[in-house]
Amino acid sequence: MTEERPDLSGLAPEVLAYIEALEARLDALESDDARAHNERLEPSEPPTTQNVITISRRGVAKRTPRHFYTRQRRGGMGVFDLDCDDNDAPAFLLTADVSAGMVIVTDRARAFRLPVTDLREGDVRADGHALGPQLGLQEGEQIALAFPDSGDTYLNIVTVRGQVRRFNAHYFGTSLRAGTILFDVREIGAPAASCWSSGGGDLFIATQQGKGIRFSERQVPVRGCLGLRVDPGDTVVGVAGTAEEDGVFLLTDDGKGTIRLMAGFSANKSPGSGGKVAIKSDAVVGIAPVRMADLARTDLFAISRLSKIIRFQAEEVPPKEGVVQGVNCMNLRADTCTALAAALVPPPPA
Repeated sequence: MTEERPDLSGLAPEVLAYIEALEARLDALESDDARAHNERLEPSEPPTTQNVITISRRGVAKRTPRHFYTRQRRGGMGVFDLDCDDNDAPAFLLTADVSAGMVIVTDRARAFRLPVTDLREGDVRADGHALGPQLGLQEGEQIALAFPDSGDTYLNIVTVRGQVRRFNAHYFGTSLRAGTILFDVREIGAPAASCWSSGGGDLFIATQQGKGIRFSERQVPVRGCLGLRVDPGDTVVGVAGTAEEDGVFLLTDDGKGTIRLMAGFSANKSPGSGGKVAIKSDAVVGIAPVRMADLARTDLFAISRLSKIIRFQAEEVPPKEGVVQGVNCMNLRADTCTALAAALVPPPPA
């Protein structure tokens, strides 16, 4: 059943008035529900130098200090974030310290680095600015990836065809030359997902149709390899560095999510195989690693096509070893989720 409002112009005036009255009542009930959620909000974290960075599909971006995003209960409606054009939905969400840099990789595998301070700072609901002219993107070139310029020892990039390329962290530091070509997209496809990793753990790759593969990242050679055999009509949407004792959060476009425990998702002996079902969905929008030892201080952020964003605690999502549909993480109405991010927050003061 679709939630899109059909054309009602052919209805009798009294029927149309009745429908509009019901819609107004529903909006009022949702407002009451939002107020009830707000009354149960967890205390905000202390002021932090960490920023939440939102980027639209066309490259309009802004940053906002993370403590301005008040934590809600899982399943809330969130609040409006980046103020962008109706036809330009938010597509990338990340957190980075104000002292750090942000790396942009385009669909032509060209890499650029920007200091976080170069992004316009604004309120939670605020305008952004176009990154294209600032980066010097070529005509028709689009942003494919956005991530902090540091996070661990290696940066792994997976293409839409499931190919994996691994780079040393120093490659993306202050010495990164603007427009550096990371690989030939004609050979292995455009970048689709990225993650930082230690070099000694596992990589978990997920596709839009809810399939995934896990293998040791030590098996990725210097020149890269096929990480996942992607089925026709499917595409890679996320990659995460993980370990046997940890999990991966998967989010679908209808606002449902699950933490899939790696203890229940056996690792392949080598990369390059077809995926196994990780979640019952054909519309996964992204994934994020979750360390079970840090579950209580991990917060998850999800943003929608209409630019509504929610922040909630990861421990509210039940970890599962088996395949599930997920639980409701964001209350959506005629909307879809488009991106997510995870962040470690400091413990509350004693």
